[in-house]
Amino acid sequence: MYKIAVIPGDGVGKEVMDAALHILSGLDLDFEYEFAEAGDECAEKTGDPLPDETLEVIRNSDACLFGAAGETAADVIVKLRRELDLFVNLRPVRSLPGVGGLFSGLDFVIVRENTEDLYVGLEEYTGDGAVAKRVITRRACKRICKFAFDYAVDEGFERVAAVHKANVLKKTDGIFREEFYKVARNYPGIKAEDFYVDAMAMYLIKKPREFEVIVTTNMFGDILSDEAAALVGGLGVAPSANIGKKHGIFEPVHGSAPKIAGKNIANPTAMILSTTLMLKHLKKKKEATLIEKALKKTLKKGIKTPDIGGKHTTTQVAQAIRDELIEEYLS
Repeated sequence: MYKIAVIPGDGVGKEVMDAALHILSGLDLDFEYEFAEAGDECAEKTGDPLPDETLEVIRNSDACLFGAAGETAADVIVKLRRELDLFVNLRPVRSLPGVGGLFSGLDFVIVRENTEDLYVGLEEYTGDGAVAKRVITRRACKRICKFAFDYAVDEGFERVAAVHKANVLKKTDGIFREEFYKVARNYPGIKAEDFYVDAMAMYLIKKPREFEVIVTTNMFGDILSDEAAALVGGLGVAPSANIGKKHGIFEPVHGSAPKIAGKNIANPTAMILSTTLMLKHLKKKKEATLIEKALKKTLKKGIKTPDIGGKHTTTQVAQAIRDELIEEYLS
């Protein structure tokens, strides 16, 4: 029996979470779900966007599914990453049928360090502006690079690319590049290479098929992964995983989308694919593959939400995927 913490959160987070759970219910999974609150609505109700009770539920779970947070996102998901030492942010970039991305046949992943960089929030005002401190440690660089190489081995990839700006940020990104190549020595079967972040931003547009695993620091990873999502159809199809040694939180990249919340038109794809990342994390690769197949079949039939050219509701898409899943599961 696995304990799964479920945090729908704000806005469309509730709608896409309902869709994902409906699809998961089509499988015979030994899951026990425990619901918890976090986000804007939680802050309005309790005065705290991330109550201690919610944090405790996640700590006691085997994995957590998270929908979306609104204005309090930094107080929720960023805090969770630090509190639980979720040092990996994994963002797969894969082409899907019928979505209309800029490229077809893409299959790469961005591995983003998740705990330091400018996101530590060490800012202060000065007489004429403000200063932010960028924190980069050898320990964090080493473990994120090791994760990237291990992931490449596990998934059958042959190349890992480090992204940095060591020509300008000579000390911080210099450390990241040094640790990357130190780790690379232990993986002689994997080709290691590095790129400046501005060049990588261009290469993702010009020749994204040349990349397999990209590993980088926190802020560069945040920016590049959103750029990469545009290549395959946008944030509505972009899943992510926050992974540490003991805990994992799986969430769509998109936010709470208040303008469409409650209209039943939010694209559930990113949330559904985030559940497949969770299933793989829990060593349930067969079930994850079944959901991915059902999703692709549904998209091929043109059953999709308006953001990717469809006319169907969130509920209709979820039901169609579940129907495909059950058919595949029983066959």
